[in-house]
Amino acid sequence: MRRFVWPLLVCIASAVLVGGALAGSGTTLNSSKPTWWEKLQHVSATGLSPNEGGPGTSIQVGANVDVSNEIGPQSETSIATKPGDPGTVVAGSNEIDRLPMRGYFSNDGGKSYGGVDLPLPDPTKSNGFDFGSDPGVAWDSLGNVYYSYIVVFFSSGGAVVGSELAVARSSDDGQTWTPTYWNFENGGAKFNDKPMITVDNNRASPYFGTVYVAWDTTNGAQGKPSTTGVVVSRSTDHGTTFSTPVFASATHAGPHFGIGADPFVAPDGTLHVAWHDQTNAIVESSSTDGGQSFGATHLIASTNVSFDIAAPAESTRGVLIYPSCDSDRSTGPNRGSLYCVWEDETTTGDGLDVFSSRSTDGGQTWSSPLRVNDDAHGLANDQFYQWLSVDPSNGSLNVSFYDTRLDPTHLSTNVYYARSTDGGLSYSPNVRVTDASTNETCCGAQLGDQYGDYEGMSAVNGVVRPIWTDRREAVQALNEEVFSSTIRTR
Repeated sequence: MRRFVWPLLVCIASAVLVGGALAGSGTTLNSSKPTWWEKLQHVSATGLSPNEGGPGTSIQVGANVDVSNEIGPQSETSIATKPGDPGTVVAGSNEIDRLPMRGYFSNDGGKSYGGVDLPLPDPTKSNGFDFGSDPGVAWDSLGNVYYSYIVVFFSSGGAVVGSELAVARSSDDGQTWTPTYWNFENGGAKFNDKPMITVDNNRASPYFGTVYVAWDTTNGAQGKPSTTGVVVSRSTDHGTTFSTPVFASATHAGPHFGIGADPFVAPDGTLHVAWHDQTNAIVESSSTDGGQSFGATHLIASTNVSFDIAAPAESTRGVLIYPSCDSDRSTGPNRGSLYCVWEDETTTGDGLDVFSSRSTDGGQTWSSPLRVNDDAHGLANDQFYQWLSVDPSNGSLNVSFYDTRLDPTHLSTNVYYARSTDGGLSYSPNVRVTDASTNETCCGAQLGDQYGDYEGMSAVNGVVRPIWTDRREAVQALNEEVFSSTIRTR
């Protein structure tokens, strides 16, 4: 989810959301509906017979594995590899035609996956319904895996009647899940949006084992400093309970909003949260007391796009601008360095590019943006929905992203991979991961959802696993699928 305006419930001046047209691949969008709106249209449609979930078996296409292998569209992905056990993997995605979230698990190194539905609470209204959205997955060092998502509640007629946060935990490698729900927001004028999750697995940290979830709370006013912004909750009992949210973003007066919050923990236990601020900036703040309070906001980089942009490959839904960040927890020379990657529209005819920045002083200052994709300049190729994972075994930076460089019309994408072994000072030549292209603009594609708002990646012990939304010709009968691949870097 990323759009925070529902015109039936709230009214926001379009100037807050919409910038002018930018040079390159697209124009900024006037985001007028929450991002789960398209899913609502599917699950509440008259005569819909939702597909039944099931474990299934994976279809492997070369080095690419169909993780979901399920009739009906899935999109928006997250993945995590078990610490100390690169053969055990858990992933998640949105379901579009069904109510729950979908979880995936593998114990053979990602060669095949089983599937399971994540729990949902009972609806809050008679004859109403609810669904999940926005997956995030993270392991702790004790063998527990956590899956964060939001739950949105509806009346029988499809009106929003509330939302809340959910984290489900599993102690059997993702095969069964026990949920915790909290921070219920009543009604539809304010709701929880787009959570991401991380765990402090640094044994020397005073907050070792703490689970953190960061997300944004939104409402129509956007000028109420006590009710909107990027917030964080923590759990110190392995996900059984979560604390009352505290603000990571500044609570100043006047229009303000953050989206795409990503929490990450430094080796000393400092919690960092980065997000895209509505003032055209990728920013970060940190907590040294285990997520109980946060300090000043620091600028990582300014952006040309204020919210999202209609790139050709995702012109219906629009490409959300957001950061993905991590820290170096290795014993190498860059231990403690912080890194963020994000996409932004260029003003030089390069389309959307992926950029990288690092901080060596705990987030106080950040380096000038470095272009990660290595395609030729001036061709308006788009790179977007990047994800970063720093391998704790060696400190390498691993980045995956959608890329349109192989299509002169910029409509079809492939997933590419880039790696840095010098602390983000440079990146190796980009490597194509997918062995077939995806076009989410034609041919029966799920236009309202397309790729969703993000994709994921994990990197552990030299094993890198990107995960993405894929609709190659071989699986079009299943609609959008979740695919992954295993990259071995040594």
